[in-house]
Amino acid sequence: MAGEKNKPTTNDAGIPVSSDEHSLTVGPDGPILLQDHYLMEQMANFNREMIPDRQPHAKGSGAFGHFEVTQDVSAYTKASLFQPGAKTDVLARFSTVAGEAGSPDTWRDVRGFALKFYTNEGNYDMVGNNTPVFFVRDPMKFQHFIHSQKRRADTGLRCNDMQWDFWTLSPETAHQVTILMSDRGVPKTYRNMNGYTSHTYMWVNAKGEKFWVKYHFKTDQGIDFFTDEEADRMAGEDPDYHRRDLSEAIKRGDYPSWTLKVQIMPFEDAKNYRFNPFDLTKVWPHTDYPPIEVGRLTLTQNPTDFHAQIEQAAFEPNSFPPGIGPSPDKMLLARLMSYADAHRARLGVNYKQIPVNRPKVPVNSYSKGGRMRIDNVTDPVYAPNSKGGPKADPERYPEQAVWSADGEFVRAAYTLHKEDDDFGQPGTLVREVMDDAQRERLVTNVVNHLKKGVTEPVLQRAFEYWKNIDKDVGERIEKGVKGS
Repeated sequence: MAGEKNKPTTNDAGIPVSSDEHSLTVGPDGPILLQDHYLMEQMANFNREMIPDRQPHAKGSGAFGHFEVTQDVSAYTKASLFQPGAKTDVLARFSTVAGEAGSPDTWRDVRGFALKFYTNEGNYDMVGNNTPVFFVRDPMKFQHFIHSQKRRADTGLRCNDMQWDFWTLSPETAHQVTILMSDRGVPKTYRNMNGYTSHTYMWVNAKGEKFWVKYHFKTDQGIDFFTDEEADRMAGEDPDYHRRDLSEAIKRGDYPSWTLKVQIMPFEDAKNYRFNPFDLTKVWPHTDYPPIEVGRLTLTQNPTDFHAQIEQAAFEPNSFPPGIGPSPDKMLLARLMSYADAHRARLGVNYKQIPVNRPKVPVNSYSKGGRMRIDNVTDPVYAPNSKGGPKADPERYPEQAVWSADGEFVRAAYTLHKEDDDFGQPGTLVREVMDDAQRERLVTNVVNHLKKGVTEPVLQRAFEYWKNIDKDVGERIEKGVKGS
């Protein structure tokens, strides 16, 4: 395959595929179809590439604590963990995305921010990052994105040229890349960064009314960061710095905390909102939907067995207690399948029986057998049955987190809303949110990154990419690279 160009992409059976970028959906904005066998193949193969490390997010740390509700949001959701006065045990895991298990904590990278709430209605998992957006909006491109950030097949080395090749050919990455190259790209500690679920979710209240929601965990310690020079030095002096800092802070009683705020969008607003509210590369401006406080997450307990409690922790966004559900976000819909499948590949089919993943409520399922099964199974092991086995209760637990969709089966981008484009929001971030000092560091970070092995024509595309974000910043970046 090396050196061959303009060959049609095929699946692993050699059958040509119609798109490398778009999943099969019901209309441009509808849900992803299970019959998209090529997407399923891409995700399933990707989940099995690396054993036993996680594929992305291999290097991380975590701790236990609790989430306590401080404000009443019951008008928007009936989920028990968000009801007034509720206090729920939580496991948190923070991580880098691209590096392996032994990589330095202070590489410039997006940080994972995953939470497991042990609620009285089953486990609720949130998977997110320290950024409110992501690099791509269609899951067909996710595996390709991660590969571009990992190591080359020939040399086994990470490659800036490969990264910028993907980014500049995928303009939807501009918002996330701008954040990555900013001060937020290397948080000083896990305690000094925010956490976002990034995706849009659905909340349903006790009346059955539906709302769209985005989660923001704001650090109570304040945002802080390392410069490139400081991060590189720390990578040599203490490559486990972030892991050490979290553990030692909790050990000395300096418990880190985050205030959860949510943006709430009325269900009908999504249809005509100026940006596509389900596009993972976009934010909802706070002037449109101001964040409201929900509660506080506090971490108070270090793990006693890092492997058993942190490395074997499995987070999956398909775990939705009543009152919470997904949205038409294509990346989220694919992750509902992909994360659980990754855990089956890495930990085994019975990964939810590992103590750290076990819910704190009774499990009455019809799952049986498989490797590492420890729960005893009693008959009947099938449904429906007349032998007294558990039964679904649609009246008590109706399927409420749903929306309507129709259209032809297509591989297509989202329908554009009136203000949708790939460079508008990152341009606003650069011009209106960053100050002069932050913009100067952004330029320096990008220049340093582009100088490390990025070749033509990728380099020229990178200059145009940044000029599309902001003309002045793009020109300064070009001058910085060429002037050396």
